[in-house]
Amino acid sequence: MGNSTQIVSFVLAMYGNIGNLKYLYFTLAMLLYTLVIFTNTVLIVIIYVDRNLHEPMYLFLCSLFANEIYGSTSMLPCIMTQLLSETHEISAFSCFLQIFSIHTYAAIEYANLAIMAYDRYVCICKPLHYNVIITKRRVRQTIVAIWILCFVEVGVLLSFTVRLKLCGNIINKVSCDNHLVVKLSCSLDTTVSLIHDLVFGLIFVVAVPTCFISFTYIKILAVCIKFSQETREKAFSTCIPHLISLINFVFGCFYELITQRFDMTFVPYPLRVVSDMYLMTCQPLLSPIMYGLKLSKIRHACKHYFTHENVITSELLEFCHFK
Repeated sequence: MGNSTQIVSFVLAMYGNIGNLKYLYFTLAMLLYTLVIFTNTVLIVIIYVDRNLHEPMYLFLCSLFANEIYGSTSMLPCIMTQLLSETHEISAFSCFLQIFSIHTYAAIEYANLAIMAYDRYVCICKPLHYNVIITKRRVRQTIVAIWILCFVEVGVLLSFTVRLKLCGNIINKVSCDNHLVVKLSCSLDTTVSLIHDLVFGLIFVVAVPTCFISFTYIKILAVCIKFSQETREKAFSTCIPHLISLINFVFGCFYELITQRFDMTFVPYPLRVVSDMYLMTCQPLLSPIMYGLKLSKIRHACKHYFTHENVITSELLEFCHFK
């Protein structure tokens, strides 16, 4: 066991062997970040200015798109900076801030997907009561509650990590990671931090939303069996974007947990670098593409606004004036 010191910075070791490929990775990261910001922002603006989209489902989507921007911003700008850095160091404050942002992104994402599954369940299984159960006020309250609870929970998680005495500062990843920081601790007893990390990761973030989502889709399938073929296809079509987004996110989280806890040196280096970025790049880019292409109302709204010159600007000004 080494001597503990006051850690003022961490070294992100995964950048060490990139060499001249850093310019390629930088270009890809910048392109991905630009696409994520552009696609998610455009859809938020379209939902905001189009009164036909002021429905509970699209309000949940706005929360989802805002979270995609938040999540990608917590990681990609840092990656681009590190790629052009010679030392690949990140201050302790910035590292813990990044951990906080990445964990809150994951928690908010899954909670959003869970509540969206419930929205689809009420819409398909209890259509006559939908406007009574899913009101705009309840949607806004739910969205605010999700963000606040996730921020508080991750804050508690990180409070255990910040207090640990560390005997090293090398993180073998392209971004800061709570589990890997805990493993740098000099203390023989990191049980509390590891248990809280496990409880947060597997129970709060994964298990509870998964059970909730599974319950809603079992109910949806049970009801859809009684529908006609045409009605069944229409019901499933509204769920497809959500299911694809959900499966991709769960896969990304599962892969992230595996790479944190097992030796992955057998995986080719370039693939490890790309896979480290998967969750925070693929999901934020996939969500707006899936919902923008699959949901007819959003697709038609996009077509309308992008085929009429200056219509977004004029309607946004009109809407703001009206408000």
